[in-house]
Amino acid sequence: MKTWHEIRGFPPAIRLLLVNQLGVNTGFYLLIPYLATHLGQDLGMSAAAVGIVLGVRNLSQQGLFILGGSAADRLGARGVIIAGCALRTVGFALFALGDGLAILLAASVLSGLAGALFNPAVRAYLAREAGERKAEAFALFNVFATAGALLGPLLGSLLLLVDFRVSALTAAALFGLLTVAQALVLPAREPSPTGGSVLADWREVARDRRFLAFSLAMVGMFTLENQLYLLLPDGARRATGWEGAAGMLFLVGTLVNLTFQVRITAALKSRGSRVGWIGIGLLLMGTAFVPPMVAAGPLPVLMSALLLYLGVMVAQPFVMELVPDFGRPELTGTYFGAFYVVSGVAAAVGNAVVGRAMDTGREWVPWGCCVLLGVVSAAAVGVLRRRNAVPLAVGA
Repeated sequence: MKTWHEIRGFPPAIRLLLVNQLGVNTGFYLLIPYLATHLGQDLGMSAAAVGIVLGVRNLSQQGLFILGGSAADRLGARGVIIAGCALRTVGFALFALGDGLAILLAASVLSGLAGALFNPAVRAYLAREAGERKAEAFALFNVFATAGALLGPLLGSLLLLVDFRVSALTAAALFGLLTVAQALVLPAREPSPTGGSVLADWREVARDRRFLAFSLAMVGMFTLENQLYLLLPDGARRATGWEGAAGMLFLVGTLVNLTFQVRITAALKSRGSRVGWIGIGLLLMGTAFVPPMVAAGPLPVLMSALLLYLGVMVAQPFVMELVPDFGRPELTGTYFGAFYVVSGVAAAVGNAVVGRAMDTGREWVPWGCCVLLGVVSAAAVGVLRRRNAVPLAVGA
């Protein structure tokens, strides 16, 4: 009831963006988790070719976030969101209809570029529309995103019983519907002049040492959150001997998120500082990996997942609220785009470290790496706060 009350308190544009994020994550996770298997088993591609296709999609998204953010600032977030959804419609349809490497690479580029466009644009639009209620808006955004991340794989696994192409076409159709919905319902907002060239905007962000330091500090949040798809599923399968154990972790975590995210953000916003809560959330995320490090069995892994979800729920809405406050309002999209470029690259390195730790064969090592990463990131945020290197707000 608390969640639905909060949703009704926001204007229709924000409500549409929440539904949009549910659809985006549903469509994405309906297809992408099963893409490697389709390329390797169904199409008979080599492991190297599969890696190239997947790598191109990731690179075209992570490396171009800054372009999407700048486009949102200069052209208006609405048009960029629509263009991103339309491009992903085409990209996912190509995954269904093509089996040659050239077509699949084109699908990967289009799908990645789509994410690079609408991810920063949606967040910029949401931040501007929410005003002083950004934290609450991003809390709801997290709820809808998490629900989509659970619903997508479940729907994808059912559609795969028919055929991968059916799954891909369904994902494409979903993005097509989102494109039409944004075009028909999302209000247009005139972009504010930034006062210079795109390169000047990028230089302004690149010279913002406070922002870059904060973005690097967030490597812990992004890397540890990604362990919901890497380390924790592996730990759950090892602890139970059951392949479906990972799905149960997602289910429990999603239910916890749906139930408590809005309540947690509302309670914390009125108590203490948002930067302080970010640090505490990161510390919780690091602490989450202690139980499996010191004890074996399914219960420690479940405790780990719950603590990790709790840490994300504490930190993430305030991180999203804080990012646009580093710069001028006219550069909100650019700051979000740069934030995801810096954090995405840093998190990729962090994931590689965790993966390497998993390969050592010592079960405690990857868990210990995650604990250390969470503690270091929390400490970095604490240092930035003490040096007044983060934007202040009421209670900050």
